[in-house]
Amino acid sequence: MTEPTMDAGIISVLLDRLEKQRLPRILALKDKVDGGQPLGEFDIEFLEEVIKDTGKIEVLIERHPEYKELAAKIMGLYREITSKALENEKNSG
Repeated sequence: MTEPTMDAGIISVLLDRLEKQRLPRILALKDKVDGGQPLGEFDIEFLEEVIKDTGKIEVLIERHPEYKELAAKIMGLYREITSKALENEKNSG
């Protein structure tokens, strides 16, 4: 398989996983922290896993700049969630 063909397959799988698994969970975490709740252990593990995975796809995003805006928006959501979660922790303690 050529690199563009492999990239297309990988991108397809990543977008499917984002749509069906990760984005719903990310939005649920945002609702949770926006409601003043702290993140639980599994929530933090999920975010750590996603951030680690993001590092693995940086090269792919560089080869396909059409996905940079989407990646930036998702990372912005992670930043909002973690910032709000930290604020919630400070306010509860």
